[in-house]
Amino acid sequence: MNIESAREFIYKNARPLDFARWQYLFENGTKEAVLRILEAYQNEDGGFGHGLEADCWNPNSSPVQTWAATEIIREVGLDDPEHPIIQGILRYLASMDCFNGHTWSNTIPSNDHYPHAPWWNYAPSQELSYNPTACLVGFILKYAKRESQLYTTAVGLAKEAYDFFQSNYPMDSMHTVSCFVELYEYLSECSPVEEIDRNEFEDLLQNQIQHVLTADTSVWSTEYVCKPSLFIHSQKSAFYSANREICNFECEFITKTQEKDGSWNVTWDWGEYPEQWHISKNWWKSDLILKNVKFYLAMQK
Repeated sequence: MNIESAREFIYKNARPLDFARWQYLFENGTKEAVLRILEAYQNEDGGFGHGLEADCWNPNSSPVQTWAATEIIREVGLDDPEHPIIQGILRYLASMDCFNGHTWSNTIPSNDHYPHAPWWNYAPSQELSYNPTACLVGFILKYAKRESQLYTTAVGLAKEAYDFFQSNYPMDSMHTVSCFVELYEYLSECSPVEEIDRNEFEDLLQNQIQHVLTADTSVWSTEYVCKPSLFIHSQKSAFYSANREICNFECEFITKTQEKDGSWNVTWDWGEYPEQWHISKNWWKSDLILKNVKFYLAMQK
């Protein structure tokens, strides 16, 4: 893998946020620099919008865009529950905006007023989905005060989510599975939730990951597929050992498929809003660079 060409692409093309992420991850940059830029995507209600998730240019707060912010918080290792960004997210989630009593909505009506990918079209009759709810519940369990009503609500939601996972096992949606992996990881970092057996949860996830991974590696270059890096971010992952071989294959795949400009191919398309998609595609190239380089280096340790 040519890390220098990847770096050049980031320096020439990345959003300020992804540029700061690159510096934090690989050039001794600070988490404060990342968080200062992340704050620009946060609305007064504490939620996130403004195209933070690059397939949706909606400036309004949504659960999915707020989840995208929590991913960056995890990436930079922000553990201070009193940090204004975290407090804002907790305030947004406590408002129960876009919440039906069991899950946060995957899409919201105002998405349709702005350029976006077709999968973010508003669906008024949404099927029950724990994408991104399982992640947001884990975030609350980690950061909310245990005496707060929000924390109490999250404990109940975590139990509901786990019951759903058990009764709908195995699942076919790789992104929903990824959210349950994150819930498991959050549960490993905070106080245990009664009635959720983490050992059983881990065993179920081990098999579930095997179910959704795309075994036909010949289509990895051209199709939107499920690779181990969606679930495994270091060799310390509970799911690394059982997937060591395919993780090594993904490292080889990353090395072999890097393009001359240092980026990797984006295997999806909006099909509409061509001007905006051209911009978002470039944003996704930077995000893929960050994820691929981070995964590759983590697997070499």
